[in-house]
Amino acid sequence: MKEYEEHMQKLAAKLMWLALGSLGVEEKDIEGAGISSDFRGAQAAIQLNHYPICPEPDRAMGLAAHTDSTLMTILYQNNTAGLLVFRDDVGWITVPPVPGSLVVNVGDLLHILTNGIFQSVLHRARVNYLRSRFSMAYLWGPPSEQMISPLPKLIDPLQSPLYPSLTWKQYLVTKATHFNQSLSYIRNYPSSDQIS
Repeated sequence: MKEYEEHMQKLAAKLMWLALGSLGVEEKDIEGAGISSDFRGAQAAIQLNHYPICPEPDRAMGLAAHTDSTLMTILYQNNTAGLLVFRDDVGWITVPPVPGSLVVNVGDLLHILTNGIFQSVLHRARVNYLRSRFSMAYLWGPPSEQMISPLPKLIDPLQSPLYPSLTWKQYLVTKATHFNQSLSYIRNYPSSDQIS
């Protein structure tokens, strides 16, 4: 498990730079925001999930709809479908498992960091009536006291940032109270002092 975590940490940092680089963000931009360019001190958790066979899957919930409070989540899933993501224009879409692949979900903190350019993904898990489903989620984020705010390079100079500066710890308190409405809730406040 330790070796897997080490590989995932490197992969997460690489994916983060690919995502930010696609927006024109450079190392100086992120360091100017108080974040280490190698994401030193990043925190992670590995969550193992098992969804047993269910004779009536329409009457059971695997995992309720939610967004992740992380920067990103890297998910391995076995060959049993069950992960669904929500798209406003379509509704719930099944993410088919592809052997040897990983699914990457944008989390709420990356949503904040990119000033809403990359949006966190609402997702859920369903149970299956034929096969068990296993998944392993690598939940990756900054140190809990690290301030996160929209990167100045990604803010329109004629507008204010969409989100205030706050720590992951502060955001988790908000998430515990406002759950999937947390991003909308903090967007209405000009400073993290008013967030609780």
